[in-house]
Amino acid sequence: MSTSLSPLLAPLLSSPAMRDVCDDLATLQHMLDFEAALARAEAATGVIPASAVPAIEAACRAERFDLAELADAAPRSGNLAIPLVKMLTAEVAKTDKDAARYVHWGATSQDVIDTATMLGLRAAIDALLADLDRAIAGFARLAQTHRDTAVVARTWLQHALPMPFGLKLAEYAAALHRTRLRLRRLCQDGLALQFGGAAGTLAALGDKGLVVADALAQELNLPLPDAPWHTHRDRIAEIASVMAILCGTTGKIARDVSLMMQTDVGEAFEPSGAGRGGSSTMPHKRNPVASAIALSAATMAPNLAATIFAAQVQDHERSAGPWHAEWPTLPTLLLVTSGALAAIVDIAEGLEVDAIRMLLNLDATHGLIMAEAVTFALAEKLGKSDAHHLVEAATKKAVADKRHLRDVLTGDVRVTAQLGAEKIAKLFEPMAYQGVSQALIDRLLASLAPN
Repeated sequence: MSTSLSPLLAPLLSSPAMRDVCDDLATLQHMLDFEAALARAEAATGVIPASAVPAIEAACRAERFDLAELADAAPRSGNLAIPLVKMLTAEVAKTDKDAARYVHWGATSQDVIDTATMLGLRAAIDALLADLDRAIAGFARLAQTHRDTAVVARTWLQHALPMPFGLKLAEYAAALHRTRLRLRRLCQDGLALQFGGAAGTLAALGDKGLVVADALAQELNLPLPDAPWHTHRDRIAEIASVMAILCGTTGKIARDVSLMMQTDVGEAFEPSGAGRGGSSTMPHKRNPVASAIALSAATMAPNLAATIFAAQVQDHERSAGPWHAEWPTLPTLLLVTSGALAAIVDIAEGLEVDAIRMLLNLDATHGLIMAEAVTFALAEKLGKSDAHHLVEAATKKAVADKRHLRDVLTGDVRVTAQLGAEKIAKLFEPMAYQGVSQALIDRLLASLAPN
């Protein structure tokens, strides 16, 4: 893997931790880690002499290689591993010509690249899990704080019913937690050593192929699959799908926050700070900059994941083309996913909530948001259909006369014959009509417990 974002854009669209993971030097080191581990595994199983290991290990340091030279040589070979193995062999030969004979013994270039990808993915998942923990904890705290804060629930972007803001926040935490579980599972069974030799048979190692593979897996602390998977890319596709799901979740949260930050809504805001969210020409602006980063990732991720999905269609035992398409795509997907999640961490740990504006917005339609509550109260007396028609007519009158729905209802004898003034007033208290919201908050927060 290598950084696929420009130096100018990378800080905007990715996290520092993920940039370290996807850095060219880190990718190169993972490839060299494979070569060093292979030498140790083969020495331990008697395939190569133990005396060859020190020189190979000593040469497997990324800083000893010229990245530009490696990059220039790659097009002639079709991948980075072939010129790297040549360079590594020459580097080992500087100190031990006999040891140089055993560099990359029995492996193929795809073994190096795919295993390095797995090592990078393990580090990438660790970085994402660290940020997920922060985001989930932040939203869980906010959910507890605002479990009794009333806010407008919106359907089709229209006012629907009142709800506790804490329920929305708990849903954010739970959605992120579900991806945390997905990532933990991937660490257990989605990562795997790639070691198959030229055609996936380990023929160059004779009858010691599986013995070496097992030792190599232990050296790298990667699961040993039942067989090499050179052209079976479902593991990579599954990882890409989880990244796309995570970007979708961050995008949903970001969409909500950006809408709540609208001047006309003004219910919740990203953290403020000097120079944050400003405009180059309008001093008064407070733009949803973190949300914009998450939304950009949510826009890009499905298409990046689609490339990974398309790359599953590979020919025979080693493929030309689809495998290559993964190299720039996967790290780009990891980078934008990390940027989206970092933006959500920022929001989760610093969201500013205007509970007073939320109450004002609840009454923006002059009581219409409580129409369902009145309807079901009347339905107990009149039946649902008659109650619905009565309240529907009252809402139309309230809109036409620019009056509060409560006042229209208290002036209607058909209503007051069934409901007293105190009961009608109670029906217009937003948090008196929240159903099982508090139980749902408890259930969602309980689901966040470690599994």
